[in-house]
Amino acid sequence: MNAYVHPPVPRFTHYGHDITAIETGYASPGYAAAYLLVSGGRAAFIDTGVNASVPRLLEALALAGLAPTDVDWVLLTHVHLDHAGGAGQLMAALPNARLGVHPRGARHMIDPGPLMQAVCEVYGPGFTEREYGTLLPVSQSRVVPLQDGARIAVGRRELEIIDSPGHARHHVCFWDAQSASWFTGDAFGLCLLGFRHAGGHAVVPTTSPSQFEPAAIHATVARLLARQPRAVFPTHFGEVPHPEGLAPFLLAQVDAQVAAARRIGADPGAAVALEQAFADIYLESLHTQGWQGDESTMRAILGSDIQLNVDGARLWLERELQQQQQQQQ
Repeated sequence: MNAYVHPPVPRFTHYGHDITAIETGYASPGYAAAYLLVSGGRAAFIDTGVNASVPRLLEALALAGLAPTDVDWVLLTHVHLDHAGGAGQLMAALPNARLGVHPRGARHMIDPGPLMQAVCEVYGPGFTEREYGTLLPVSQSRVVPLQDGARIAVGRRELEIIDSPGHARHHVCFWDAQSASWFTGDAFGLCLLGFRHAGGHAVVPTTSPSQFEPAAIHATVARLLARQPRAVFPTHFGEVPHPEGLAPFLLAQVDAQVAAARRIGADPGAAVALEQAFADIYLESLHTQGWQGDESTMRAILGSDIQLNVDGARLWLERELQQQQQQQQ
């Protein structure tokens, strides 16, 4: 069997309603997007990719006929580095922009040192430097904590912010009334290009460390669907119409992960069995959703995400067991 090769992806994909997806160049083709929204000669970016992504974002702005001074907002769904690693460098190029981020994430943008240290501890300094470079701080005067229910203007369009935990406690989603769509970061899972099929899209959860909370994912997805969105725009990847059809598959996989973690346990010695259990869950669901690839192709498309999901579930289970022990004492 030939090894899976990621298909080429355009650097820029233009959708209706003046929305452009920018392929950030992070990880593999079609893995991570930032979005450019334009209205009335003003602009906003949603998520930034990593430092190496910033030239692409500025190129997309120029192709839209806009200058760096025309950008009012850089908006972060959350501060995981594939979403926010380039925020400081991008802000340095946009003199009029404010940085919007969840209140829990604001301090990491003002002083990214502790965040970088935490990433180094997980991935090692070599990998961190190669993939992310050095995070630049953003002046506190330019950082706006985004409260649940807040509304911000981008030209003639309005974005509404909702607190959206489950993947991370510092996660927000953005409702764009103009397109009747959500920009969901990781709150609506991974809808990767490699899983698209003749019938449409397929979804897999993203439950990476360290703040996976299954009940919160259910609540967030319900809140997203309550608007009856025309589409969602996850960071991974691109426009996904009719999200109500994918939501049951996303939530069923989350529940299956929880059941597998409870059955197999959080002990490090069980990690291999848990990883295979998660892979089985995803493959079965993807086939039910209409994607017909094999396990090796699925693993190539997901890369490290299966193991990251396992790590997130193990940490969640450890917290749950500790809470149960404390309640019994």
